[in-house]
Amino acid sequence: MIISTKKGTPQTELDSIVHNFEKQGLAVTLIRGTDYNVFGLVGDTTKIAEKDVLANPWVENVTRVSAPYKRANRLFHPADSIIDVGGVKIGGNAPFAIMAGPCSIEGEEQICRLAAEVQQGGATLLRGGAYKPRTSPYSFQGLGTEGILDMVKARQKTGMPIVSELMSEERIDEFEEYVDLVQIGARNMQNFQLLKAVGKMHKPILLKRGLANTIEEWIMSAEYIMAGGNEQVILCERGIRTFEKYTRNTLDLSAVPVIKEKTHLPVIVDPSHATGDWKLVESMALAAVAAGADGLEIEVHDDPPRAWSDGAQCLKPDKFADMVAKCKRVAAAVGRDM
Repeated sequence: MIISTKKGTPQTELDSIVHNFEKQGLAVTLIRGTDYNVFGLVGDTTKIAEKDVLANPWVENVTRVSAPYKRANRLFHPADSIIDVGGVKIGGNAPFAIMAGPCSIEGEEQICRLAAEVQQGGATLLRGGAYKPRTSPYSFQGLGTEGILDMVKARQKTGMPIVSELMSEERIDEFEEYVDLVQIGARNMQNFQLLKAVGKMHKPILLKRGLANTIEEWIMSAEYIMAGGNEQVILCERGIRTFEKYTRNTLDLSAVPVIKEKTHLPVIVDPSHATGDWKLVESMALAAVAAGADGLEIEVHDDPPRAWSDGAQCLKPDKFADMVAKCKRVAAAVGRDM
């Protein structure tokens, strides 16, 4: 529910309105404007009658919000959220962000070398997998803590914030200490216990869209995190499962403007996992920039045929640098700094 008050409403009256709703178990967000104030009510508002609220002479208007998400809703938060990830800002009018690195960390020497290469090519954040969700139990599952510490060394050498995927609650303390942007992968997008747990973290969360989830389900997962107290959420479109077999997934670029309309959260695109084919990554990356995304997540490896996982979708460092240069031209054409 959204309640707007008239211009010149006294502070004592605003405080009284907040207190009244909080007594009813509702969370109240006050947005102060030049000419009016807006209250966003989160909780069970079915027991509140609009006519009773409008009986207050200082109340201008009452609107019920049909969308089940409140904290992520742009109606409650008209301005774009800008998330600070280790000094790199993502969202709003911040420069376009590029996260790049290998699917799997293969050791300190490898990740430090690739970190330097992707930074030279235009990356602003380093991504790498230490805990890998694999379809087969016999596939490489990641280096675990060793891989995270290898990324920390790469960060020390390059200054780039690091992005890695969290798989379970038991690793939260480790990620809280070492990782700058905590990724929740597609397979865990509806792991509600994990979402509640990361809602208590103090680090920004990168929430990937599930394999076959609607946009509303995706936003509701973000709502779980935000309801826990952590409002530093970035959404990532990485393709959804359809009947099409040519690509690994079907990249839903229409999700970008929809997310921008419905929420105030930043949204980035992962064309590597979406297509599963390095030859398609560049064109989808350029389209993502044009669609209004706030950033990209790109997999890069200097020897893809020998990569420990997902080599088929990895760009080589020189191809990555070429892609970034083209993205800059598209960004300039649509008025986006990069």
